[in-house]
Amino acid sequence: MSKDPKDMSREELKHMEYKRVPEVPLGTVPPLGVLPDKMHAWVIREDRFGEPLQSFQEEIMDLPEIGVNEALVLVMAAGVNYNGVWAGRGKPVSVTRMTGKDFHIAGSDASGIVWKVGKNVKHWRPGDEVVLHCNQSCDTFCGQCAGYDPMMCQGQKIWGYETPYGSFAQFTKVQAQQLLHKPKQLSWEEAGSYGLTYFTVFRLLVDRAELKPGEKVLVWGAAGGLGVFAVQLIKKMGAECVGVVNSDEKGELIMKLGAKGFINRKDFPNLAWKDNSTPEEAKARMQDWKAFGKEFQAKMGINRGPDVVVEHVGKVTFPLSVWILRKFGRVVICGATSGYDLNFDVRHLWMHQKKIIGSHFCNGEQAARANELVLSGEIKPVMTKRFTWEEIPTAHDLMARNLHFGKFSCLVSAPAFDLQNTDEARNTKKAEKAA
Repeated sequence: MSKDPKDMSREELKHMEYKRVPEVPLGTVPPLGVLPDKMHAWVIREDRFGEPLQSFQEEIMDLPEIGVNEALVLVMAAGVNYNGVWAGRGKPVSVTRMTGKDFHIAGSDASGIVWKVGKNVKHWRPGDEVVLHCNQSCDTFCGQCAGYDPMMCQGQKIWGYETPYGSFAQFTKVQAQQLLHKPKQLSWEEAGSYGLTYFTVFRLLVDRAELKPGEKVLVWGAAGGLGVFAVQLIKKMGAECVGVVNSDEKGELIMKLGAKGFINRKDFPNLAWKDNSTPEEAKARMQDWKAFGKEFQAKMGINRGPDVVVEHVGKVTFPLSVWILRKFGRVVICGATSGYDLNFDVRHLWMHQKKIIGSHFCNGEQAARANELVLSGEIKPVMTKRFTWEEIPTAHDLMARNLHFGKFSCLVSAPAFDLQNTDEARNTKKAEKAA
């Protein structure tokens, strides 16, 4: 390189020459303009599909090439989501068959540093500190992408699950439209933790449920990765929620985040839907449903059901979600972690004119709007545990066994916890233990 990148204009940074090196050591931030041939990554392959401690294995991989509308990002930290567990299991779909590659690097959340950009990229340059949203579209400016909603695009994919290069590697390649400004007040691991779940909830509540001030909401899994953001956003929008949790400790957490009340589902042992129930089991379930409904009303201070139910559990909760709604209420569903073959009494749907609304992640404009609330400090990540690079499989294992709440985040290129910018990362030694 003839000129130091620190002295380059933003336009010069876009076109700078790169010095190729074999590898970059883990836990370090190289100078801008240094580009390795290889990278460290946690890789999933079809012949070891299974639980995370088996499916995630560390390998040295070729650095991905980027296209004209793409960016190469040095990953500083990466958030853990359940789609990494699914990817490792190869269920409900095989990620390698889906992408046509013989490898998969999971991870749909990240914070990092833009390292290289394609020739058509206008607004981002090497050195920019970013977080990523995980929606990819066809990138050909089809009618849906250009004129309606990229989520309708036939080529829509979730980066890091339906694409082979996710965030659990030193470098990842993304579409430039996925880049968002990193909140300066957050550490790398905090910034890398929130995108997938928060942006999903933002679209669900703001654009799909069209939540209104004063409405009452029931949130399943309110202390989980989706729930902690749903609770905050519902309050921000002038509505109120009661969250469902599985311990009083988690209930106290969501109260601090703005919930009006919480329900401990362990107080209702017959609540979950079960196919082929006996008459006795069905009777006990209905008794728990009625008691659960009264508990919601008592905690909310009303004598009716919720206007909106935030649903992502699926099979075991969905029948109750439809049943408990008030007339004209809406169930908005964005997942089905307990099973996706749903069974419910449809009479409650049509006779009370309720709605079932599907919602899936968000588009770039919605992600940018949502991110503004994090940039301003009005919405905060709820990160409950942090992991080093070496502990990435362990983090997924804990999630697979449902031993988590809030969000998990893992260091990748950030050398230690609690660092907030590139300069701090360059001047710090690599961390050895989790916190």
